[in-house]
Amino acid sequence: MINRLIGVGALALAPLAAQAGGIDRSGQSIGVIFEKGTYAEFSFGSVSPNVSGMQVVTFPPALGGSTAGSKSGDMTNSYLQFGAALKHDYNDKFSVALILEQPFGADVEYDTGTGYFASSATAKLQSEGLTAVARYKFNENFSVHGGVRYQRLTAEAFIPYITLPVGPLAGTPYSADTQRDAGWGYLLGAAYERPDIALRVALTYNSGIQHDLPTVESSAIGLANSSTTGIKTPQSVNLEFQTGIAPDTLLFGSVRWVDWSEFEIRPTDYDALTGALAGGPGVALVSYQDDTITYNLGVGRRFNENWAGSVSVGYEPANSNFASNLGPTNGNWSVGLGAAYTQGKYEISGGVRYVRIGEAETEVGPFSPATSFDDNHAIGVGMKIAVNF
Repeated sequence: MINRLIGVGALALAPLAAQAGGIDRSGQSIGVIFEKGTYAEFSFGSVSPNVSGMQVVTFPPALGGSTAGSKSGDMTNSYLQFGAALKHDYNDKFSVALILEQPFGADVEYDTGTGYFASSATAKLQSEGLTAVARYKFNENFSVHGGVRYQRLTAEAFIPYITLPVGPLAGTPYSADTQRDAGWGYLLGAAYERPDIALRVALTYNSGIQHDLPTVESSAIGLANSSTTGIKTPQSVNLEFQTGIAPDTLLFGSVRWVDWSEFEIRPTDYDALTGALAGGPGVALVSYQDDTITYNLGVGRRFNENWAGSVSVGYEPANSNFASNLGPTNGNWSVGLGAAYTQGKYEISGGVRYVRIGEAETEVGPFSPATSFDDNHAIGVGMKIAVNF
C-alpha cells in the first residue's frame, strides 16, 4: 500500500512544458514493474496552470509596434493526463509490464486583443507512449530491467508575429500543421533492494526517439508548402528510491535528468523566414539551451490497514538563459499531498500539488530581454485506481 502511494504525487501534478523542463509531462517512471504479483492501474490527472507576463520594450512597426507594458494574459491552457499499466510475474525471477502514458505535451494560447506582441499565437504538441518493460531478478537484492517504447507525436503552431513587412505575401502570419508520426526507443536499468527495510534504488536510462513529421507550412514566403520536420524527443535518466525510516513510514524520492539542450523543433519555412528577418541564420521554433534536473522527495505513512497518506516536495533549479516565448518559465518548486484507501485487493488513491513556477525572461530578435514573466503557478489533481489479481 505504501509503495503504491508513492506514485500519487507524480500523477497529480504532471507539470506542463514550462514547469518541468521542456515539454515533459509524465516523468517516464517504470515503478509499476516493482509491484507485487499481477497488478493493474488506471490514472487520471488534471493540471491548471496560470502563466502570464509583460512586454518590457516597445517593438518597431516591422515587429508589430506593440508597446512596453502590454500584458500577455494567461497563455497556458488546462490539460488532462491519462495513464494505465499492467504488470505480471511469470515466476519469482521474471516479470513484465505494459505502461501507457502521455510523456510529452504543450498547449499554448495567447489571448487576442491584448496589444502584446504575441497576441493570438498558439502552439500544441501531443504524444502517446506505450512501453513494454521486463525485469529479471538475480536474487532478492539485485535486478536488471529493460524494454522498448513506442511513441506517437503530432504538433501544430500559429505565430502571427513572424512575418515579412514587404513582398507579395507581406503580413501573412506563420502557421504549421503536422501529421502524426511514430517512432521507437528503448530503456535500460538496474535496481538494488533490501526487503527487510523496504529499500529500493532503481536507475533507468531512456533513449531519445526520432520523429519525422510530414508538415504543411504557410507564411510570408509561401502558402501550403510541404516539408518534413525532424523532432527527437530527448534522452533522460531517472533515479528513483525509497526506504523505510520507521514502522509504517517510508521515505521516497527521485532525480530526473533530461537532455533538453539537444532538443529542437525547426520547421523548414520557419527557419528560412526567421533567417530572412534577422539577415542571417534562422532560429528554431522551440529549443532549449540547458538540460534540466528535477528533484522530488517525500514521506508516506500508513495509518491503519485501510488508510495511508503522503507529503512531498519538488524542486527544479532555474538557469541563467532566456526562455522560449512558447514556454516562458524557468525552474519551479512544488508541494503535494496524497492519500490512499485500500480494501482487499483494490486501492483508490488521489493527490493534489501546488507548483510555484520560476520567473523567466524571453528575447525577440535584438531585444534581450523583450518580456518578463513572474508570479505564476499551477495546481494539479489526480486519481488512481489499482488492483492486485
